[in-house]
Amino acid sequence: MKKTLLAAIGAALIFTTPAKADQVEILNVSYDIARELYATINPAFAEYWKAETGDDVEIKQSHAGSSKQARAILQGLKADLVTFNQVLDVQILADNGFVAADWQQALPNNASPYYSLPAFLVRKGNPKGIEDWDDLAAEGVELVFPNPKTSGNGRYTYLAAYGYALDQFGGDDEKAREFVGDFLGNVAVFDTGGRGATTTFIERGIGDVLITFEAEVENIRAEYGEDEYERVVPSMSLLAEFPVAVVDKVAQERGTEEVSKAYLEFLYTKQGQEIVASFNNRVHNEEVKAEYADKFPDVKLITVEDVFGGWEAANETHFADGGVLDQIQSAR
Repeated sequence: MKKTLLAAIGAALIFTTPAKADQVEILNVSYDIARELYATINPAFAEYWKAETGDDVEIKQSHAGSSKQARAILQGLKADLVTFNQVLDVQILADNGFVAADWQQALPNNASPYYSLPAFLVRKGNPKGIEDWDDLAAEGVELVFPNPKTSGNGRYTYLAAYGYALDQFGGDDEKAREFVGDFLGNVAVFDTGGRGATTTFIERGIGDVLITFEAEVENIRAEYGEDEYERVVPSMSLLAEFPVAVVDKVAQERGTEEVSKAYLEFLYTKQGQEIVASFNNRVHNEEVKAEYADKFPDVKLITVEDVFGGWEAANETHFADGGVLDQIQSAR
């Protein structure tokens, strides 16, 4: 009798306990130096998602060189969404059926919620007097930046230097190659990704100049001391877009399409743009742009499309095996 009563009570408790909110987990596969940015965005989005739907979401992060991450997804890494630093690395996923063919039309600004540009970090007092790209090709200057073969960050740097040289030499490609050869000849360390390059420059003390995204330059100064390091923004640089996309092939399998899409849309909200700008990225939201205007000096920005015919053409011409990058390096 007692057992029957206890069983009945237990059953009643099961049926009267309030239902727990559903919880979903998604994986954001991102570029190397975005760890802290997305670690800040994640709880803000989780709170937003909870308020909107009543459901809990846990966002996992994976970070490495952008191209390395794209290859990992092709090889089986289950990314629900990507937040990369180069169009080419999303496009290769689209070409292989992981991302929608029209992914750049899915969100504003060619699916790039924020942008940056290659800039320079120098040590206190700027001992080598670095002001622009031509100073980086001078004798006796040691550079640190990621390998363009493995890092979107590195490709932006290489193309920015090449674009500057073409501008300086009136489009003379032979002279531009010579300039870039001198520039590459000054590289002390080619790390595989942006964060590795930062470690080499800051913690190992190698090099006179770290070349990385302007956002990373300012984040390093904030962490390691604005009195110890200085930012140098060159007269001309390359627009660095940060494309994002839902990995449809995975999200459809996992039933995470709705939350993954909402996560990316959150990056465009005023709250999302404020977080992004607080990490020294340039944003599109006019209100937030005005708020952070004094942090971002004016700079002439060229684009991969205008100078190199787009990322596909740039990759084939410069970064493919036997391309211009390999030719310049083998000639040194």
